[in-house]
Amino acid sequence: MTVLEKTAECINILGRFCGRRDIKDLTTQSLMESYGIPRVDLFLLFGGSIACAGDLFAQAMQAGIAEHYMIVGGEGHTTESLRRKMAGLCPGLVTEGKAEAEVFAGYLSQKYGLSPDYLETASTNCGNNVTNALALMTQNRLPHRTILLMQDASMQLRMDAGFRRHISPDTRIINFACYQAEVIAEGNRLAFRDTTTDAALRGPSLCSPITGMWDMERYITLLMGEIPRLSDNAEGYGPHGKGFIAHVDIPENVAEAYAYLKKNYGDFSRAANPAYATDR
Repeated sequence: MTVLEKTAECINILGRFCGRRDIKDLTTQSLMESYGIPRVDLFLLFGGSIACAGDLFAQAMQAGIAEHYMIVGGEGHTTESLRRKMAGLCPGLVTEGKAEAEVFAGYLSQKYGLSPDYLETASTNCGNNVTNALALMTQNRLPHRTILLMQDASMQLRMDAGFRRHISPDTRIINFACYQAEVIAEGNRLAFRDTTTDAALRGPSLCSPITGMWDMERYITLLMGEIPRLSDNAEGYGPHGKGFIAHVDIPENVAEAYAYLKKNYGDFSRAANPAYATDR
């Protein structure tokens, strides 16, 4: 195995770990097979996701997999990228100055004629994505025995841990990261595999590679930033650190992959942007 192939393998280990999916696709059949239910009480899409999440959310709404649908997101470190990419994908869509939730809602309306039931537009980071969503759920007395979460693959596991930190253990949380990317060594560079093997993203309305996908450097930066945050130590976000999320077990192969990447990509690890910080 070459150094570049080893690097791609380590990136994919982090991607699979962070980008958790508990069901194979967003259908009532998958929910029945995995959980014995035809639909969840609430499906939440988080605005840190890339553009393909809008298409998946629309598919889920058309399939009727939830009683209620909510989009969560104000303005954070990924917002400007989302605005630019959505404006390019959907001519005429107004994104300037819009919250992430509003951008996705506009995309759903213009492309599919669909509207979510609830929008949360004030949150600025993963922590208050969770707390603001929970406040909106309480305010509207939304049942939440079962909730489905969809976030960018790099942040999916942290979103799950954030909800587990705040919500009753009686609530069943089901995860579905909005993409599953595969990085390969191509010549002397890293590249995303051109043709998606992700069944959830197949279909005539979706293109390959993944719609709105990050460039390679940004993707590595996001993944590298997650492992320190997920760690349950003095510097991490777990109970023994900042207390923002529930405990997350980090498997040995994930820790080893992160350590390997840090040797060459240490500068890629994303620091929290103080502009979007809150007390959470």
